[in-house]
Amino acid sequence: MDENKRTVIVVGAGIIGAAIAFELQRRGRQVTLVDKDEPGEGASFGNMASIALDFAAGSGPSTWAKIPRWLLDPEGPVWLRPSYAPKMLPWFLRFIAAGRPSRLREIEDAGMSLSRYALGDFRTMLDALGVQELMTEEGCLAIYETESEFAGDRAHIELMRRYGLEHKILSGTEIRDHEPALSPKIAKAVLLPDNKSIRNPYQLVLKLVEAAKALGATFASGSVRTVERQAKGVVTVLLEDGRRLEANDVVLAAGVRTRFIASALGEPIPLETERGYHTQIMKPGIDMRYSIIWPHRAFMVTPTAGGIRVGGNVELAGLDAPPDFRRPRILVRHAQRVLPGLQVGDAKDWMGHRPALPDTIPIISPSSRISGVWYATGHGHLGLTFSATTARLMADMMTGITPEVDMTPFRINRY
Repeated sequence: MDENKRTVIVVGAGIIGAAIAFELQRRGRQVTLVDKDEPGEGASFGNMASIALDFAAGSGPSTWAKIPRWLLDPEGPVWLRPSYAPKMLPWFLRFIAAGRPSRLREIEDAGMSLSRYALGDFRTMLDALGVQELMTEEGCLAIYETESEFAGDRAHIELMRRYGLEHKILSGTEIRDHEPALSPKIAKAVLLPDNKSIRNPYQLVLKLVEAAKALGATFASGSVRTVERQAKGVVTVLLEDGRRLEANDVVLAAGVRTRFIASALGEPIPLETERGYHTQIMKPGIDMRYSIIWPHRAFMVTPTAGGIRVGGNVELAGLDAPPDFRRPRILVRHAQRVLPGLQVGDAKDWMGHRPALPDTIPIISPSSRISGVWYATGHGHLGLTFSATTARLMADMMTGITPEVDMTPFRINRY
């Protein structure tokens, strides 16, 4: 088979799968994108629209100290449904192990090896799509209500210094000079000028799929049951309705549901869902220049999708439990505390499933067992941030180009 005509099936039409499909189609592959839903209707629909370059590992001593308080606080940033706790225990033990000091630095180095390229790769992707206007040129403000909150985030600020991320510490009137909508009670803020926002992340997924189709890609609707390796360099994707799709390569980028396919292939991965909520407010009563993040409360407020989006937090309750829409209402109350003019007019709540690995860094890797199968999953809160870089690195590996990033930390068999 002509190398330039190799066929690829990409399973998962969220931001990661769509970006990979577009990049591979640009490089001459014949791509079929497969998803049980329409493109962009999963976690990518409701992300916080942030290009967050300040990667921070989820685990570590500072996090361990906060976990008991978080779990006991009904309005805290992490909520574990008691009925799901036994199922979370193996994942949680791996999460604790990932925070050992020696391992923590390795994880930070790996995460920042992607972050250093994320903004440039994102600009390149938007240029290729011809939609540069989808990304704002404003940055993000991390806010702290008290000096003690600011001191409690010193490890994160030290990480930014260590890796050379541009940032500026603001206090007093400087804060409201940057963002007048903020309460004057905010004691400190850190300006992150390179943490951009996307004006509509759902529309970005649609643009990627449209552009891939314009280059010859196709979309197939269906739920994937498993993948099988056939003779003569062919991989077969079996759908739940009995259809069989064949290609030279298959990329598994189905978010948290990738774990079911990986398990069937004999490559179990500790992929869990961090259920995230948002409230999209179309009549907020305020204008915002910057997105803001409140580290102490672990949520963001972003001007996006024609309004203001309040979202974040983590609920650990699995895939099947019904949403608890008290969670986003708590976030809105917190947001109104720091944005006193924020109104909640024409608002809608949403819940989605982030694919989370215990060591925080994604899997971007060929299968360790089946030639022609590839993985791109587990991006957690940074799927949008790392989407363009993941697509470039995956396409490099699949087309025989040595990636400029050491891909060892992202291998599927690291557990």
